[in-house]
Amino acid sequence: MTQYAIIIDDAGSNFAAYAPDVPGCVATGQTIQEVTQRMETALEMHFELMRESGEPIPAATSVALNVSVNA
Repeated sequence: MTQYAIIIDDAGSNFAAYAPDVPGCVATGQTIQEVTQRMETALEMHFELMRESGEPIPAATSVALNVSVNA
């Protein structure tokens, strides 16, 4: 099992997520938990379609970290 970094943005009325290593694969949800679950499903479906069309599955190379700064 491969772990892909996802980025979750607060979109105001919901949350939106994407995977930097998998262009075009996105999900939305009302909570962080919901958008995370939907993103897992979206990635699985995206990879299934890529396999069916003979496309290579992208490597998981991105890392997401939080840093603290004085703003």
